[in-house]
Amino acid sequence: MTAAALSLIPLAAWAARSWRARHAPAPTVRHLPYPRLDFPLEIAGSQYVPLNWAEIAGWNEDDHLAAYKAFRRSCKPIAALHSTLADDKALGSSLRDPCRLARETEISDPATARLFFERHFIPLQISRLGEDNGFVTGYYEPVLEGSRTQSDIYNVPVYRRPSNLFVRGYAQDAPNLPNKGPVYRKIGRRKLVPYYDRAQIEDGAIAGRGLEICWLKNQTDLLFAQIQGSARIHLENGSTIRINYDAHNGYPYTAVGRVLIDRGIIPREQMSMQKIREWMEQNPEAANDVRRQNRSYVFFREVQLSDKDEPVGAQGVPLTPGRSIAVDSALHVYGTPFFIEGELPIESAQAKTPFHRLMIAQDTGSAIVGPARADLYFGAGAEAGKVSGRLRHNMHFVMLVPKGLDPVARGRKMPLPDPRPSEQIAKLFPQNNAAKNEPNGPAKEQVKEQAKDQIKEQTQDQKAIAPVAPSTVAQATGAAPQVVPLPAPRPQEAPAAERPHQFRRSHRQ
Repeated sequence: MTAAALSLIPLAAWAARSWRARHAPAPTVRHLPYPRLDFPLEIAGSQYVPLNWAEIAGWNEDDHLAAYKAFRRSCKPIAALHSTLADDKALGSSLRDPCRLARETEISDPATARLFFERHFIPLQISRLGEDNGFVTGYYEPVLEGSRTQSDIYNVPVYRRPSNLFVRGYAQDAPNLPNKGPVYRKIGRRKLVPYYDRAQIEDGAIAGRGLEICWLKNQTDLLFAQIQGSARIHLENGSTIRINYDAHNGYPYTAVGRVLIDRGIIPREQMSMQKIREWMEQNPEAANDVRRQNRSYVFFREVQLSDKDEPVGAQGVPLTPGRSIAVDSALHVYGTPFFIEGELPIESAQAKTPFHRLMIAQDTGSAIVGPARADLYFGAGAEAGKVSGRLRHNMHFVMLVPKGLDPVARGRKMPLPDPRPSEQIAKLFPQNNAAKNEPNGPAKEQVKEQAKDQIKEQTQDQKAIAPVAPSTVAQATGAAPQVVPLPAPRPQEAPAAERPHQFRRSHRQ
């Protein structure tokens, strides 16, 4: 009976192990490499902080209906984009959902418009990495005088895009060319060289090719039209033509205002577009040299717009004065709302007018670079030019991100790191923990001194118990050293009998 009971013990243990194996939770299997998940919002060179709507200064005081109307204009080209079109920008195609709702919803009062943005977006304060604020300038549409034919008064040509202008990766007749990067012209059949710069074009490098849209009075008028990217030109017969940016010659933009500041001609605190124009009109010869420091040159296209229509921005929609901004198109998606808050010299050059307004990104410019950088559009005419020309100010930027791209919610889906090693492994490698727990300051020096004393004591103990060499004893006592006999040589064994060589088959029979 006892023997039978003892024989059942291994069987019972096996049954218990089998039950535990069946009912134990499945071990977590970590697949390598980790599965690629959507990471939170990433905008190069930027930092951003989620906010509550109540934390945004001036949010409730803005006219959100005006911003909503501008946003709906941006939604038409957003909806027309192909659904499979890849976009490597941070927002990607996430504006589709709020745009679909905006196009389906007619809103007629500011309060409802504000609720629309609060329900479908989350606010993020954004700035360049290491900075607290963004930076704004202003732009407008100049109104100039011109002629369809050249004369003694109107002798500065406004050129359309030349046929020999090439941008790698684009067809020559592409409707939209990039506003940055190298541009070439072809020599012969294959050779490409950089396109002509401003000085070469002003000296007649492309004259006589039938590229003239119209003629202006002076180079300063053309320069300001190129800086602003558009212009209204009143002709001698009373009609008006509208021109918009079409292409550039591939050279980086150099601000003539910066040249005048560096040369000590206009103090920094007095710099404005109006000051630049006044100085150039008073110093035409010196103005030629300053203007040519900006080697960039802009080509235009004529657009069919009436006097009542606003110019069309890079997104392809008419701009809204006071609501449209130009942003860095390499970082941001057209149609993105930005709430810009601070103080600007709107009423006069010395004024500090509170500015808290929801703006829509609908344009770009070669000088607009960075995550919190905007050019505010103020409309057409001389008054808009005065206001925009005064702006060079730091402002707070709040970017409105569609809720479908909530960076906080997406951050929760990121994979967690593997668990830390067990305590048993940590005990086997104490030097890792010792390095982490090493004290600093005076305590660190005290630990070092204690370690030195321990090493010294251990060395003395080892010397005390270690065998002393005969030569050392002889030197201490003065006696003749004793000869230590060498060990006997190892006997040589007879060679083992040769074994017959064995062959191994390389395949089975």
